[in-house]
Amino acid sequence: MDRFLHRRHRLRADCGVLRPAALVSLAAFGGAAYVAITSKPKSLQSYFFGICTALLALGLALHRLPGFNNPLIIANTTLSVGAAAFSQYANFDKGSAGLILLALLCRRAETAPEWGSLFKQTWPVALVTIAAVLGLATCIAYVKPDLKFTQVSALFLATNLFFTVVAEEAFFRGLLQDRLALSLANVRFGRSAAIVCSALLFGAAHAAGGGVYVMLATLAGFGYAYAYHLTRRIEAPIIVHFAVNAVHFIGFTYPHLN
Repeated sequence: MDRFLHRRHRLRADCGVLRPAALVSLAAFGGAAYVAITSKPKSLQSYFFGICTALLALGLALHRLPGFNNPLIIANTTLSVGAAAFSQYANFDKGSAGLILLALLCRRAETAPEWGSLFKQTWPVALVTIAAVLGLATCIAYVKPDLKFTQVSALFLATNLFFTVVAEEAFFRGLLQDRLALSLANVRFGRSAAIVCSALLFGAAHAAGGGVYVMLATLAGFGYAYAYHLTRRIEAPIIVHFAVNAVHFIGFTYPHLN
């Protein structure tokens, strides 16, 4: 187990995962998000604080705001034969941004009938997205089938869901796509434009992984954006996104062939 997990002493309290500056950063972000959602729709105040919310969320996601010392939980580990080494952090800044957006700005399913309708509409999108993304990745030899469930699988999946998937979907779908669709509601093909912009921006956000990764992330982004478009509920893209990541991790080379 030690060869997979970072040594526990790196997670000691004295390393300060959250320092006082982090509380200031989160308070500023939460305050901007609250004002944005409580302001009159399409007002100058709503647009201004909406932009502030997006910029602060981006700063948290890119680890540019002070006060966070995100612990490394999987360190430089080779998970598949021939795969690139992989590391994973518990990004509290990004995860906190996602939870605040989820609580204040995102449309959520609240009743049993809503959940039933959501699942009925979401599972076909999930299957098509998984097949498209991982099928293309396999065809271009970016990954290959590699069924596995390692000592770190549960840790990876939980961390990926709460610190990555929720945060990214809350930002790209719950904030950006939703606001774009609202702003373009009276424009022909406005909602379609919101889907395209959301997917392209999601792909661009993965530029650090290289051109192939951007292409695959953009393709996946269209699936996530379409799931949100169909349901208007944030749980739908979260489900599709997590399903893609889980199938990739468990059933294929992770993160990619070296």
